Parts: sequence; structure tokens; C-alpha cells
Amino acid sequence: MQITDFQKSIISGIPEILPAPKPLDSAVSHAPVRKDILTPEEKKLALRNALRYFAPEHHAVLAPEFAGELLKYGRIYMYRFRPEYKMYARPISEYPAKSQQAAGIMLMIQNNLDPAVAQHPHELITYGGNGAVFQNWAQYLLTMKYLSEMTDEQTLVMYSGHPMGLYPSHKDAPRVVVTNGMVIPNYSKPDDWEKFNALGVSQYGQMTAGSYMYIGPQGIVHGTTITVLNAGRKIDKNGQGISGRLFVTSGLGGMSGAQPKAGNIAGIVTICAEVNPHAAHKRHSQGWVDEISDKVDTAIDLALRYQSEKKARSIAYLGNIVDLWERLAERNIHVDMGSDQTSLHNPWAGGYYPAGLTYEQSNELIAHNPDEFKAQVQATLRRHVAAVNTLSARGMYFFDYGNAFLLESGRAGADIFKEGGKFRYPSYVQDIMGPMCFDYGFGPFRWVCSSGKPEDLDTTDRIAMEVLEEISATSPVEISQQMKDNIKWIRGAKENRLVVGSQARILYADCEGRTKIASAFNKAIAAGIISAPVVLGRDHHDVSGTDSPFRETSNIYDGSSFTADMAIQNVIGDSFRGATWVSIHNGGGVGWGEVINGGFGMLLDGSADSDRRLRSMLHWDVNNGISRRSWARNEEAIFAIKRAMEAEPLLKVTLPNFADEKLIDRLF
Repeated sequence: MQITDFQKSIISGIPEILPAPKPLDSAVSHAPVRKDILTPEEKKLALRNALRYFAPEHHAVLAPEFAGELLKYGRIYMYRFRPEYKMYARPISEYPAKSQQAAGIMLMIQNNLDPAVAQHPHELITYGGNGAVFQNWAQYLLTMKYLSEMTDEQTLVMYSGHPMGLYPSHKDAPRVVVTNGMVIPNYSKPDDWEKFNALGVSQYGQMTAGSYMYIGPQGIVHGTTITVLNAGRKIDKNGQGISGRLFVTSGLGGMSGAQPKAGNIAGIVTICAEVNPHAAHKRHSQGWVDEISDKVDTAIDLALRYQSEKKARSIAYLGNIVDLWERLAERNIHVDMGSDQTSLHNPWAGGYYPAGLTYEQSNELIAHNPDEFKAQVQATLRRHVAAVNTLSARGMYFFDYGNAFLLESGRAGADIFKEGGKFRYPSYVQDIMGPMCFDYGFGPFRWVCSSGKPEDLDTTDRIAMEVLEEISATSPVEISQQMKDNIKWIRGAKENRLVVGSQARILYADCEGRTKIASAFNKAIAAGIISAPVVLGRDHHDVSGTDSPFRETSNIYDGSSFTADMAIQNVIGDSFRGATWVSIHNGGGVGWGEVINGGFGMLLDGSADSDRRLRSMLHWDVNNGISRRSWARNEEAIFAIKRAMEAEPLLKVTLPNFADEKLIDRLF
């Protein structure tokens, strides 16, 4: 078979002959300039670190170029080495690979960097403002070359985007082990990330960016839909349903771009503010938001019209979220539900923008006066909370959407606390996702059809729906609503036009659902009903993957929400139970130093070996988290783990006893 130019490029890795320099492409969104944080000596070190990827004869050309990038952008991205070929997830058969598992990983990496998927693709950032796949283009080129050479008897080790190398292992070992941002705990403040990232020695992998499992905003649409539906059910006191309810939020950049689409699916009216015109117009062109207005009153008036018509519709307000909140309060508009999904895990480097400044002015301030930018962000947060408090006092249900809104508002001195020093508003995990989903083992299971064929995705949708309907027929009442929501979701998945990038799907499922769906996929691949392997994965935002006291484990009340045993145990257990690749990250969702999270990917090829792996690994991947949640005395999780033990005699989990509260109260 003749080798293609694309395959030649992958195999060659870092080119021996320097490619021509590349100008900055204005057609894509670029990361904001990072602040100048390194000392002169540290800048020299950053340059040495970058040049070690290249032969010394190229240093005279590359050194001033890289130094210029560091001074101009605050990072060395190595733009010159950005590939000439188009970046997207190709069919798995098009990748040059000795291992089909490695080819599957290559496909997922390219999907994460697809300009249709990634937030700042040329800076190798997938979402969240700083969620990176690699730190620079040399790392990408070298990683893809290693994957093309890898056999099923080797493992590629990734240190924060840097491919440390291929090591002998065995076929049951993961093909890739990824770590991102795993710094010593005392060096895990935001400025530490800025420094280590500028030096080229660590990166923020977000959740599914640095673990090669992002599938575009679809990845969070389902979770957002469930969140909005259940938030609506909480406020639907008269059983009238949530049709026509008004939901106000912000963010259209990466994962937050799912919100208007989820609002449409849930049947409500959504106004979503976004300051970046490129992000807003990108989501509009993709059909993820229906209308755009840069006038706040126009956006509000459109929403009121659609409310009166009981018509599900989404409006992007191209402007600052605080201007929207304050105008809603001034006009005494009743908002049913409110939240925020700006990237407040990254507040000082473009994750949240201050009111009163244009997008461009804010980016200038980030680069040239970061202290003033921080002061203006915190002042804006105080205004933000004041407006939210006003509308909440008038009956709005507001919830923190796991983006560190409560945390950073509190640090900014906003009026966000109630008596006893607790936050005024719940995390959506505390109120909705924790007790309704995670404690029962339901979480964001996902898959990618490696053929790239829409008809394969249609087949997987049909198989998943049939499996869920069969399970639902005998499901206990405790999880009947979850089953109904998921069946409704998968039935409407295609018509909701959720695919961006790879032919992928997400579905909230428990251990039984994930295992039976995956096994059915594997049989269909073996029978040729699905034409190529399927990649399984999940968001880290799940039952077991993440220890995050302000999000995933915010409904853990036994004092262990700040511990990270679950996430670490999760990735270790996945490693020896059959995952194709595993990842563990510091940071993700709520910020560097605030969370530890782990993920996996698994290639199903239709073999008996795949069936063995999926059954072992998926069982652990879910039940590890249910076990921890049950030990925290969460009654839903106790129910779920008892049910799991009945189904699998080899599972024996320590269950909690409940103390008499009166006895304890008498002693303290």
C-alpha cells in the first residue's frame, strides 16, 4: 500500500530540515497573551528547555524565534512546526501505526486539536482557556511519531505534554500513561502554573483536553441537559413542567458552549452571555445557539417573546455577563434559573473578563498590567454577585456550575456567604448531579466511532437505546427517572445535531449500562455491523474520576472532600484492568491546585480480549466511586453499592454504620 504524505509527515516526527516560519493565522481564536512572570535567568532556562527538542545546528535560527515568542506571548509554542496537513480525526485506517490501539489514540489527539473542536487550536488548547493537549508543537510531532512506531508490547509515557519515551511493557498494560500538572502540593498556586508552563515543564490538562478524550461541546450537553431538567423539576412546584422557563448563564467558548443547546433540548429559553465574538459566532455557525445580539435589551426582549410563546430558543448576548445580570435586575425581569460557566478556574488569564472593557482591552491588560486586570475582575465579581443576589431574592434558583464561581467570588470579597461561612448557593453537584446521578453510578460514558462514518454512529445509537430499554424494564424505582432521561436523550441524539469533530456520542449510564452497551458494541464490531473499532471513554467529571471539593465531591460530607485517594486509586486500578490509556491531572474544571482527576480511553476491536478488558475495567471505574460515596454515608450510594454486591459476589465493600446524632450532640 502506498504511503500518503500525511503518513510520511507523522512518521518523520520533528523534521530534520526546518520548515518555513508561519504567520499567526487570524482565522482561528488564539490564547490570550500570558503575563510576563519569568526572571531573566528563568527566561534563559525556558529557552534552553525549548531548544533541547532540536539539533544544535538549528539553534542559531530557532533561539531568537523562540525568545521572541516567549516575550510576545508569554509561552513558546513553536508555531513554525505546526503541521501543514489539516487537523481533524481521520478514519483509524489512515494512521500509520503498528498498534491499532496507538492509531486510536492518534485519532483522539487530532480530534482534540481540530479547529472545529478546540478553543485555541494553534496554541494546542482544547477548552477552558488553558486546557492543553501539549505545551508546544514539537511535543505533538514527537508524540505522533512514537505512536506510529509503538507495538502492543510498549507503553508511551507522557509528562505534561512531553513524550518521555517508549518503554517495554506488555499487551495488557496501557499503551499510554499521561500525567498533567502533577507538581509538589506546596507549588500548586495559579502563579506556579504560569511559571512552570512558561518554563515548558508542566501544563494544565483540564479534564479531557490533556487526556485526549474531548468530543466537543457535546461532551457536556447531556450533563447540562440533565442539570437543567432537574433544576427545572426542583422549581416546578405545581407540576406545570419547565417549558418556557428562562435560564440565564454565560460562556460559549469550550464546554460552556453546550449550555444553549442543552436549554433547547430541555425546552426552555436561554440567554448566554459571551465576550469573545469569535466564540459566539463559532457556536452560532455550528447551530449551538440560535441568535446573537450585542444589545442587552434586544437579547432580553427576544427571550421574553419566546417565553410568551413557550418556544425553546437560545440567544447569545455578545457582551459581559454582568451587564446582562444588572439590566435584568433593573428591568425587574423574573429569571427562573441562573448559573455561570465562564472559566473562573483561570480568572487572571482570560477565563473571566471585567465589565467596562472590550475583549481586546482586557487582553491587553492581562499582558501588560496583570495586577490591574485582577483588581478589575474582582470588582466585576462583586457586581456580578450583587445582581444575582437581587434576582435570587425575587425567586430565581441559582446554582454554581462547577467553574469556581463561588470560590473566586468569595476570594474577591463578594456577598456570597450566608451565616456560618457557607456559600449562599449550592454547587449543582450538591443539589442535582451528586445525589441524582453520581451516587447511583450514573456518569458521562462516551464513545467515538473510529471509522469516521455517521452510519456507524447511528448503529451505536440504536444499540445503546436497545440496551437501555431492556435494562429499564427491570430497573428499580430509585433510578427510573435517570433511565427515562437517558432513553429520551439517545433517541433524539441525531436530530439534535450534536456531532462536532469526531463521530462521537455521550450518554449518562451506570456500571450495568456502560458494560452492557460496550459489550454489545464489541459484538457488533466482531460481526461487521460496526465497520471499525470504537473508542470508549468518559469525562473525568464522573462518579469515580475526580476528587474536587467544590464540584464532583461537593456532596461528600464526612470531611474527606479534600482528599484525593479516589482519583489516584481510580487511575491505578484502570491501568491494570485493561485501559488502553490512562491519565491523571492536577486541575480541571475548578482550577489548578483545586482538584485531582483521572481519566481513561479504551479501544474495542471486537475481540474476546476487548470483552474481558471492558468488563473488568468498567466495573472498577464506576464502583470505586460508589464505594467512596457510600462510605461517606450517602444513602443513594449505599443503595447502589449493595445492589452492585448482589450482582457480583467477588465485590465486598466496607459499609458504614450510622451514629445516633443525639448521642453525639450530648458529648459535644
